[in-house]
Amino acid sequence: MLTRLFFSFIATGILVMPGSAFTADPLLLSIQDNRFEPELLAVPAGVKLKLVIRNPGDLPVEFESTDLSREVIVRGHGEATIYVGPLDPGSYRFFNDFNREMQGTIVAKPDAGKED
Repeated sequence: MLTRLFFSFIATGILVMPGSAFTADPLLLSIQDNRFEPELLAVPAGVKLKLVIRNPGDLPVEFESTDLSREVIVRGHGEATIYVGPLDPGSYRFFNDFNREMQGTIVAKPDAGKED
């Protein structure tokens, strides 16, 4: 039973460690044409996330989320990594504080990554 559960999590990109769960692969968020790409990230609830934000442009951006209590400046041609979670089910907004029209959402779903 435990082996089956472990392989189920591996197949969905989630690793189980004592006391916590986290995504095996980082989530990638890129800035393209003054937009976050993707604008919507669907993730499993109850999982710690490693989010890598890449900025291939010349101008810096400030990834900010009051919902996630995170903010970081990503310099031009650079990247930043933040960790969030485990997240309760729900929606978590983020934006570029230097250009508030650039917005996105992380949606944590209780059944994401589970098999029936």
